[in-house]
Amino acid sequence: MSQATRILLALVVGLLAGIAGASLAPDVAAAALHVTDPIGAAWLHALQMVIVPLIVALLVVGVAAGAEAARAGRIAGRALVMFVAILWTTTLISAVMMPLLLRLWPLPSNWAAALRGSLSGAKPVGEVPGLAAFFDSIVPTNVVTAAAGDAFLPLTVFALVFAFAIIRLPPEPRTTLTKLFQAIADAMIVIIGWVLKLAPIGVLMLAYGVGARTGAAAFGALAHYIVIVSTIGLIVLILAYPVAMIGARVGLVRFARAVAPAQAVAISTQSSLATLPTMLRASEALGATAGVSGIVLPIAVAIFRATSPAMNLAVALYVAHWLGVPIGPAQLAAGIATAAITTMGSVSLPGTISFIASTAPVAIAMGVPIEALGLLVAVETVPDLFRTIGNVTMDVAVTATIARRSDAGPAGEVDALIAEGD
Repeated sequence: MSQATRILLALVVGLLAGIAGASLAPDVAAAALHVTDPIGAAWLHALQMVIVPLIVALLVVGVAAGAEAARAGRIAGRALVMFVAILWTTTLISAVMMPLLLRLWPLPSNWAAALRGSLSGAKPVGEVPGLAAFFDSIVPTNVVTAAAGDAFLPLTVFALVFAFAIIRLPPEPRTTLTKLFQAIADAMIVIIGWVLKLAPIGVLMLAYGVGARTGAAAFGALAHYIVIVSTIGLIVLILAYPVAMIGARVGLVRFARAVAPAQAVAISTQSSLATLPTMLRASEALGATAGVSGIVLPIAVAIFRATSPAMNLAVALYVAHWLGVPIGPAQLAAGIATAAITTMGSVSLPGTISFIASTAPVAIAMGVPIEALGLLVAVETVPDLFRTIGNVTMDVAVTATIARRSDAGPAGEVDALIAEGD
């Protein structure tokens, strides 16, 4: 049984046990909460303790990887520019569409009230500035204080500036620092792996509390979450088609036929890396030379997650809607910036780890409690499917666009550019 299946099973068992206990023996079920709540909270705290060092380290490594890729020549540089433009565009689209979807199809009020009661101990995280103080606080005066206070957006800005400073260093110290931060990231991932081995226990405890306090509303709310957040991934997936039609000047049917095999592999593996060979063939079918696709697609698989910032922001906005946390312009701006920036650091992380590592910073930056993430990770399988398919489709669309727009000419000239970058 896979870890994801065990976590999902723990969620279902915990919810059912909580619902049955509250119905058959309310006093016993309430007494059990004094045991289950602290255990679930301890598991969440174990996840939270590694988020700051992990994201800072991944940002440094991600920026370094992007800088090295840019040195490969103009093709890689154009790809990176297009990656950044798409990441910010999809994040802004999510910021508009997610509140709209929640207004058109809100979580039923009785479900929302029950869920808020089930996580009544959840409190806003960190200090979120008002709109007037937003730009004043975006640059930290003390990075240690920012890290200690979970002021994630200022911390992210510092990490990004620090990363760009590192890539300006001579090769030897640059390599040393990059390897140091890679080692820190690897160590944090090992710790998260240990914590996630206990996920079935932590999720079981959390789910029991939610089930005992909310009843069957928990199942409906989780289904509502899956549909709403997956819709954001679907929007990004659909956006890849006009990107290819306009950027690469290929017809809709031609692009759909070319990318379909890669999408099929993405569905079966839920891994962009495993889909890379099929994406190479799809890109070549759309006219991209091996020289272009051989540069763009490996970079895309390493540092480009087209759906991640949009869906990570959607998760944070959904939790805010779930818990009744008001999101003003400053909070939304903080979430947009954090989602778009930190996604460059999500380098090849396993699914459950990437969910926590990528959504928690956005929630923290917006002041949204992260306790609900411990439950949502258990149902991430379906949204993650849309993440992978959307990423793969956009990767092929971007590759075809770069190939069409590149002035590199034939493959021999592309090889010359690669050699020049080396």
